[in-house]
Amino acid sequence: MSLAPARTTVGFIGTGVMGRSMAGHLQAAGYALRIYNRTRAKAEELLRRGAVWCDSPAAVAAASDVVVTIVGFPQDVSEIYLGEHGLVANARTGAILIDMTTSSPDLAGQIAAAAAARGVCALDAPVTGGDKGAREATLTILVGGDKAGFERVRPLLARMGRKIVHLGAAGAGQHAKLANQIAIAGTIQGVCEALAYAQRMGLDSVRLLDAIDSGAAGSWQLRNCGPKMLAGDFAPGFFVKHFVKDMRLALEASQRAGIELPALQLALERYARLAATSGGSELGTQGLFREYGEKA
Repeated sequence: MSLAPARTTVGFIGTGVMGRSMAGHLQAAGYALRIYNRTRAKAEELLRRGAVWCDSPAAVAAASDVVVTIVGFPQDVSEIYLGEHGLVANARTGAILIDMTTSSPDLAGQIAAAAAARGVCALDAPVTGGDKGAREATLTILVGGDKAGFERVRPLLARMGRKIVHLGAAGAGQHAKLANQIAIAGTIQGVCEALAYAQRMGLDSVRLLDAIDSGAAGSWQLRNCGPKMLAGDFAPGFFVKHFVKDMRLALEASQRAGIELPALQLALERYARLAATSGGSELGTQGLFREYGEKA
């Protein structure tokens, strides 16, 4: 079945910081949207532009050729996909379900198996690039699951991201995203420490950022989060509470595999401490600098 925009209805569940922009790109490309979100107010802009509201995930599944989800936590994914009123049980035969939440690789495998038993394809396709990437449709999309299903939805994914990579069987996309988060955990901690050091030593931190970004220390985190740290701008592009969840998933998977990841462990401890403070879990990941900044 062709998934051309004019002939394809896409269900979209999760219209928060990331999902609202991602769904908007699909809408702009001509896909008919069926929307569900726990808080309807977050979907109002899409509804004003012609999306149709559904009262449940089951209703989204019944009305859609493809369903995209991007929610908060693995338990949310499980509730939406599995069970009598979930997406898998109510999806059309031949439909494709795409979970873009960063979630458990094992859960992705369970969903794919349950979907296949009903003649449905389920892909895990978490993203990286933050709210900026979502707004600008420049996300990197890391996909696991059936290759033929992936090829069918690749044009749809290309409306939301710039780099789209199929990495293997169900769960491979989630493992890839957790590897990405492991790399970020060490990098953003390093940016915090570099800026705390610069401030204590009396350097002009803004000039320092510009100076070192063109060298070996340059990174997306330095370039995008460094200025926000210095400005005290801790508004979320990616929530601390979600980053803590991701790091815990990565640490649990690494421990099961017998891999020691001390840098990840340290970053998780620091972020968990931040999340336990008043309002800390609702900050953006650059909010880690709040502790360093206060000490500096």
